[in-house]
Amino acid sequence: MRLAHNITITEFTKEGENLAQVKQALKELIPFDLSQEKILLKEEIATGTNESLITILTIFFQKESQTNKFLEFLTTKLTSEQKKLLLEQKESRTDELLYFFIRIEKDKWNNNKELVLTDAGNCIHLKIAIAAFPAKREIALKIVEKILI
Repeated sequence: MRLAHNITITEFTKEGENLAQVKQALKELIPFDLSQEKILLKEEIATGTNESLITILTIFFQKESQTNKFLEFLTTKLTSEQKKLLLEQKESRTDELLYFFIRIEKDKWNNNKELVLTDAGNCIHLKIAIAAFPAKREIALKIVEKILI
């Protein structure tokens, strides 16, 4: 069963961070081989508020097998308390376009492969397009519950 139409994972890397190490850690968040699945790890350069350069890393995938495998991996890495918190916050984390948003603490994942939820800016952003049919918020919220339970 399709749970998500697509998933976008984004991470910002500041000047001075080890870009190769950050990219490797980001790849380890994906439970399948990106090159084998023909998925690109896209890099963009942006200028920060203090004129420093920021590298924006983005991974996007949309095949049902990929999205389901990622969601399964994600939920096995979350603690029961984290799942409970996401369920309690499902309304505020789901927008009108039926995207469900999660932020993962960047340093905890990159250094320890520990998945910790955060509301802070120094994070890995997950944007999950919930596959609700028909495309209604109530249905999307039930699918979010199904993913997390």
